[in-house]
Amino acid sequence: MNRQDKPRVSSGTIKTAKRLLSYVTGTYKIQFIVVLFCILVSSVASISVSLSLRFLLDDYIIPLIGQQDPDYGELYLALTVLGTIFLCGVIATFVYSRLMVTIGQGVLKRVRDEMFEHMQTLPIRYFDQNTNGSIMSLYTNDTDTLRQMINQSIPQVLMSSLTIIVTFIAMLVLSPLLTLLAVLVILLMVVISKIVTGNSGKYFIRQQLDLADVTGFVEERMNGQRVVKVFNHERISEEEFDKLNEHLFESSSRAHTFASIMGPVIGNIGNVQFVLTAVFGGFLSVVGIGNITLGVMASYLQFTKSFTQPFMQIAQQFNSIIMALAGAERIFNMMDEEPEVDNGYVTLVNAKKDADGNITECEERTGLWAWKHPHQADGTITYQELKGDVRFYDMTFGYTPDHMVLHDLTLYAKPGQKLAFVGSTGAGKTTITNLINRFYDVADGKIRYDDININKIKKADLRRSLGIVLQDTHLFTGTIMENIRYGKLDATDEEVYKAARLAHADGFIKMLPNGYQTHLSGDGEELSQGQRQLLAIARAAIADPPVLILDEATSSIDTRTESIVQKGMDNLMKGRTVFVIAHRLSTIRNSDAIMVLEHGRIIERGTHEELLKLKGTYYQLYTGKLELS
Repeated sequence: MNRQDKPRVSSGTIKTAKRLLSYVTGTYKIQFIVVLFCILVSSVASISVSLSLRFLLDDYIIPLIGQQDPDYGELYLALTVLGTIFLCGVIATFVYSRLMVTIGQGVLKRVRDEMFEHMQTLPIRYFDQNTNGSIMSLYTNDTDTLRQMINQSIPQVLMSSLTIIVTFIAMLVLSPLLTLLAVLVILLMVVISKIVTGNSGKYFIRQQLDLADVTGFVEERMNGQRVVKVFNHERISEEEFDKLNEHLFESSSRAHTFASIMGPVIGNIGNVQFVLTAVFGGFLSVVGIGNITLGVMASYLQFTKSFTQPFMQIAQQFNSIIMALAGAERIFNMMDEEPEVDNGYVTLVNAKKDADGNITECEERTGLWAWKHPHQADGTITYQELKGDVRFYDMTFGYTPDHMVLHDLTLYAKPGQKLAFVGSTGAGKTTITNLINRFYDVADGKIRYDDININKIKKADLRRSLGIVLQDTHLFTGTIMENIRYGKLDATDEEVYKAARLAHADGFIKMLPNGYQTHLSGDGEELSQGQRQLLAIARAAIADPPVLILDEATSSIDTRTESIVQKGMDNLMKGRTVFVIAHRLSTIRNSDAIMVLEHGRIIERGTHEELLKLKGTYYQLYTGKLELS
């Protein structure tokens, strides 16, 4: 994004404000009505204290001056009424403040829940195009600005607005002539506030965006700290961070500079108004115009001092509101992202065969899976056994329309076959596995799974039939047993042990202090890379899928460990259709077919022996005459 474009307030700001307010009024409608009522009571009570000065002076105090035996009964009664009004205002302030805390936290909970729920529906493309730090900033920095706005800014603006209205009416009742002077000062305040808040607002928006940039950069560098140190990139990282931090410093300092001058400017204007009111009011009182008494002057001057305060409070809260709306707009942009489209209608069900070999659906798990295929033409339903037959037909694909990664790709993997993909970085190996999972959809051609177009299969059911072991292993906070069970949430303990033994992870797990109950955190940083990979293999083993995808699955394991793991991998691959992406050609020698990719096209295919006889690219790779880049 061009940094010059960042300060602009989105044209949808009003729409964003209405949408955000709907969370408040929609979820806590009754509570919000109570808040409005309490704010009104608090505002009226506050004004009543100032207005009471006129009546106390003119009707109670001044008449008592000079009396030999004054009767204070009516004065005490008036003070009691005034104290009661003031107490009501204090109670109302406490009630609405407490309710706004509840409303604010409740709205944030709902927003976070909806954000996370919607995030689960987004396609992989969204996460490929946005950094983890930028997404995390939505849940932290942006939601925190919403909290400040809901808890502080909204009640403060409502309170100040009502105070201005009630105060203006009271001032108008006390003295229309003096109120004309107040109107002129108000116009001056509005003009100055608009100029100052306009400048501070755009820099607060920039600050919020710059903060997301800094958060994303820090998160990225923390994850890649080993790479930074290995390549002595510390100084460059510092310079890059300093540059981003400098942008944040500039936007923050300018935003807060404009925000800070608002108070003194409005305050001094209020002081000028106070002096002008005292002089003008005194003149009118002396010449006998406007019926201005001592009580009127005392009350009006009190109103004058308190009248400027709400304007200053609104101006100060305006900056928080702008920041919150900028954060809300980013949040709503994420929530408005189109969810992953799934038009599939073929589902995966538990099945069994009768005596004649016919497949029927059943509730209990039998170990036999079948595709439930409703035919829209005649309304019939057929069942087809899940075997793991995967075929690509003239497939073309690109992550962007102007850059195709795969070109006219045709290949097949029969049930139980092992296919390996070899090629340099960017040749399209991982893209093929992304398409099998339907993380992305093909641009042209088709993929058929057990002779069913995968676009007809529901994505959740398709992915349930696939197991995948990636080069980058991700472990979650929890025990080792819970991490293995992630592949099958209802797996028994014995099934977990069996999967770990199959992956040859059982040995090192038992050597840990708490065995399978060892608690992992920080993506399993307590374990070696090889051990983490073994757990990922065990996770795939417990899922027991008919199709297995191994994307550089043993690249992070040392040669000695690889020989152990390979035995477990061979056991895991028995009877399954397997797609393997590997840099170590020794791991794919026993593949049924090896595809050599170059620029998204298959340039060689065959078994290990057949490709060696060709003495082409694969032969050069295997003999070391050519290296994978």
